Amino acid sequence: MAGRRGRAAPRHYDDRVESTTVWLVTILGVLAVVVFDFLVVVRRPHEPPFKESVRWTLFYVGLAVVFGLGMLAWAGPQKGIEFFAGYVTEWSLSVDNLFVFLVILARFQVPPKYRQRVLLFGVVLALVLRGLFIAAGAAALHAFSWVFYLFGFFLLWTAVSVAREGGAEEGEVEYKETAIVALARRFLPATDGYRGAAVVVKEHGKRLVTPLLMVMIAIGTTDVLFALDSIPAIFGLTDDPYIVFTANAFALMGLRQLFFVVEGLLRRLVYLSYGLSIVLGFIGVKLVLSALHENSLPFINDGRPVAWAPEIPTWMSLAVIVVAIGGAALVSVIVSARTGETLPREHHHRHEDAPADEG
Repeated sequence: MAGRRGRAAPRHYDDRVESTTVWLVTILGVLAVVVFDFLVVVRRPHEPPFKESVRWTLFYVGLAVVFGLGMLAWAGPQKGIEFFAGYVTEWSLSVDNLFVFLVILARFQVPPKYRQRVLLFGVVLALVLRGLFIAAGAAALHAFSWVFYLFGFFLLWTAVSVAREGGAEEGEVEYKETAIVALARRFLPATDGYRGAAVVVKEHGKRLVTPLLMVMIAIGTTDVLFALDSIPAIFGLTDDPYIVFTANAFALMGLRQLFFVVEGLLRRLVYLSYGLSIVLGFIGVKLVLSALHENSLPFINDGRPVAWAPEIPTWMSLAVIVVAIGGAALVSVIVSARTGETLPREHHHRHEDAPADEG
């Protein structure tokens, strides 16, 4: 082990999943699920009832569990635990995305029966963009071990910010239009309202986009902003790009169904931010310790690895994540039930009566 400590590559990088066949099969599997989702679930525009959303949420969570058990059997306990820790982290952080999705859907006044379609296309776009982000992050970590310092301190800063804002963060969330949406508005002629489920129509001899396309772009690109902390967070649990990708894929694939399950419960999760801040802070510390363990920066310990830096086992990370998120959710539900404390409804739907943003 001593001989490897001076190398720039992360300590488990040699154990990563590199098989091209495995990657291709996985990507094809994700595509198959997306196609299935569209053809079977979203093809018929409707507002899904609660029971239907619960069934599909359990289905996708079950898929993730089966995949994780497969990782345990195929790649060993370490990789399996890394996947479950990464999946739970990404799934928990994705709940935060749902608050912004609520605001976006209200701002664009998306008809209820088309919200499934919007969320599905937005999630697919988010998955593609996250894949590019993951590839860039993995390459940076492989080439420069000091990137762990950047990721670690960024997560610590994010954790402090989230904790400082507390439960008010979700209640006061505002949607800020991304640059990509602004560009789309500028260069894509748009209709003055929705045209059913169509995203592109031909009117008066011209091809026009509809607000449905704009809201899909808004959700997909806004998710990338959340990836700025969720991707570094999972790299703090594993340096295997395959596990990072699959954990993100499973978390995102179930996000649409989860939205309709927890839509009415989101305002009750008043302490979720504190649980997320604990998770982000813990992983930030883990990343900094990992960077010290693999240190090569000349101004820290003369460029040598820091021997006293402990390695936090992945099972401990998984335990902290589950306890922090589960505890925050449980306390939120108990307090809300006793006191009626919830996040302000007006903040989530403050644009509901505004004209749709048709561009």
